[in-house]
Amino acid sequence: MKSIFDYAKICLQSADIEQKLATTHEAWQKLQAGGLSFKSNQPVGSIALTQFPARPQLLPPRSMAKRNLNTSEGVAAMFHALAHIEFNAINLALDAIWRFPNLPEDYYKDWLKVAQEESYHFELLSNYLIGIGYGYGSFDAHNSLWEMVEKTKNDPLARMALVPRTMESRGLDALPLIRKRFIQINDKEMTSILEVILNDEVGHVEVGNRWFNYHCQQQGLDPIQAYADLVQKYDAPKLRGPFNYAARKAAGFTDAELAALDIHQ
Repeated sequence: MKSIFDYAKICLQSADIEQKLATTHEAWQKLQAGGLSFKSNQPVGSIALTQFPARPQLLPPRSMAKRNLNTSEGVAAMFHALAHIEFNAINLALDAIWRFPNLPEDYYKDWLKVAQEESYHFELLSNYLIGIGYGYGSFDAHNSLWEMVEKTKNDPLARMALVPRTMESRGLDALPLIRKRFIQINDKEMTSILEVILNDEVGHVEVGNRWFNYHCQQQGLDPIQAYADLVQKYDAPKLRGPFNYAARKAAGFTDAELAALDIHQ
């Protein structure tokens, strides 16, 4: 019986997108059927594993061309950027499994569920891009999300604080605004896709919140102070409003944490 760590390693080492997606789906199906082990015969988390496809070309964020959303190409580029975020999110969920051993089984189950849902999101966006004459890799992309994954590879507390609770939580704020635009132009397919992604992303950020708080409890840390210290230590991006307070609250942020967003803008 393959372990959840075996599947995570296979997926991370594959630069073939279709293989990565298929293997992620297979691992999820095995978990659902009770056919997945949580034991590993090899040390996990010790080496960098992730391989990326040849396209898109990855550039620093400041080198990215500005998107003109009044053109069809600009809109396609925006969808491509969303697809790239979802692709990276598959890898970060799998890396959260592989990178950090000796945690409760529920931790690994949570992150495999995230990987499965992120795979579905990527497929939705990729298929939409194909439908409008483009595909994943048609545009350049930046890798700021994965850079934070790399920065936090030695600290599960920092990973939970600064990837799902910081980088991914920005999607909770941005997606409703993007979705509103496509409601206005009556693009029902993209509106539906964005609704699926937003609903699932609330759960993904909640997973990050839950395991961040788990690590804080294990280490006797105050979550608000620990988060502020980690933002400074790892030079994480500061969150800027407007904030989707309802989605953030549903994702497990406390009233005190939501109040702190306004204080630190």
